[in-house]
Amino acid sequence: MMPGDLPDWASRQRAAGLRLVLTNGCFDLIHPGHIALLRGAVIFGDRLVVGVNSDLGVRKLKGPDRPLMPLADRLAVLRAVRWVDAVVPFDDETADRLIELLRPSHYVKGADYDPTAGGRTLPETVTLQRLGIPAVFVPLAPGHASSELIARRRRST
Repeated sequence: MMPGDLPDWASRQRAAGLRLVLTNGCFDLIHPGHIALLRGAVIFGDRLVVGVNSDLGVRKLKGPDRPLMPLADRLAVLRAVRWVDAVVPFDDETADRLIELLRPSHYVKGADYDPTAGGRTLPETVTLQRLGIPAVFVPLAPGHASSELIARRRRST
């Protein structure tokens, strides 16, 4: 699905009485931490939409050696996860546009973005507040961040 398809898709889902949940990320080197995020996200609604940073977006966020898996592969893996109902690639640096287009009932991120627990502040906070969409933070699976896994692998070689 492309970002422009979200409003119509979302309208059909809402007309059927379903609540939409959005999460997003790079999902490079998909690991148990990502699966925990998706499993944690789906409990907040009936349809889970996953925004996936484009290859260019991942390079901007993570550096020139990333992504390890190209966008098409990351999308294919995420589509295969049973809790995921739609996967949307995006080029923007933040998920603000996806939030505007989808208008989910909840926006879910990992606890590393929970400012009440010492995490980073969500760049989408202003958009979420303006639209009245709550942000929900799912606990992280320790030791499973892609950057940590890559660094550990490099140290062992």
